[in-house]
Amino acid sequence: MRYDFDQIVNRKQTASEKWDGIEKIFGAPNLHPMWVADMDFRSPQPVIEAMKQRVEHGIFGYNLRPDSYYEAIIDWMATRHQWNIQRDWICYSPGVMPAISFIIAHFSEPGDSVLIQPPVYPPFSQVVTRHGRKLVTNPLRYTNGRYQIDFDDLERKLDSGVKILLLCSPHNPVGRVWTQEELTQLGQMCRERNVLVVADEIHADLVYHQSSHTPFSAVSEELAQHSIVCTSPTKTFNLAGIQTANIIIPNPQLREKFKAAVDDHFVQFSNTFGMVATESAYRNGAEWLDQCLTYVEQNLHFLTAYREKQIPEIKVIQPEGTYLVWMDWRDLGMDAKALKSFMLEQAKVALLTGDTFGLEGEGFMRLNLATPRALLQEGLQRIEKAINVYRAGKG
Repeated sequence: MRYDFDQIVNRKQTASEKWDGIEKIFGAPNLHPMWVADMDFRSPQPVIEAMKQRVEHGIFGYNLRPDSYYEAIIDWMATRHQWNIQRDWICYSPGVMPAISFIIAHFSEPGDSVLIQPPVYPPFSQVVTRHGRKLVTNPLRYTNGRYQIDFDDLERKLDSGVKILLLCSPHNPVGRVWTQEELTQLGQMCRERNVLVVADEIHADLVYHQSSHTPFSAVSEELAQHSIVCTSPTKTFNLAGIQTANIIIPNPQLREKFKAAVDDHFVQFSNTFGMVATESAYRNGAEWLDQCLTYVEQNLHFLTAYREKQIPEIKVIQPEGTYLVWMDWRDLGMDAKALKSFMLEQAKVALLTGDTFGLEGEGFMRLNLATPRALLQEGLQRIEKAINVYRAGKG
């Protein structure tokens, strides 16, 4: 079927964090939300129908994950990512970040070093410090409009005694889809030093046509034995509110340790609707996803053209994956505080400021492309109008 991604669905008064929580979160009224990473698109119709059918049954007791659930995940990974996984490798978690939290808590000791690669998803640093681990950073290098891993710095940091490396793949917010060569080099460096790689691959399915995602544990058998891959259908199919994830662990010792951690937190039972939505999305959501990715990529082209013509002071770092765009605002000459105030008070647009992702992000902002084009255009027009006033004031 054909999906209408131009349709504007009113999300106000639905307890939406993105829309209903915006004034409380940002402290300013009448903002246009383009910040948090959820879509303004309805989920695939087969998923909605499957959940309706489950509601009609009317009983929502404890559940088991059936064979069909695991088969749907296995088939999706094989078809979408050419990764042949085994049923036993799949472990449940109520989310990717809860899984990473379990891993930090149970696979390391207080004071151990955990490495991240900023600018990166803010909970990465939070989960490390909240567990009393030492945060080690290997900042990405930004050269010629593209981010790359600084392998020389990474080697030095790994040699300092890092226990776990948190890999964001594809990377949020910079939009890199790491190549197999990059993953191999990183993985070999970690394997040689007995560093566990925990790959957050929640954006794995959201890759543009010119790129291809490689699951970290699919790079090689030996790297698979030193890694944990965290997956979920929630970003892919706009299901973040159902709170579910599948953690794929080829190494049996690591797998049993992870399962014990989940049991220790008493979260081993699946959310009924998370289970139903996952299976339906992986069985019947590919058509929706393909259309969605085409639409979002067209939104990227629209943003790029609009910026070039109307607001050239802002640079767009072209993403290879995710529906998020990392934008360089430094030519406006504002510090982080001034830029945030400008966006909230003048433009009336809510974006995530770059310093949220680490000091390396100062002067940047992150924008969500997964929205009807009319809403994207409204946000850009607000920004353009505010910048025109700013230009006039400087002149």
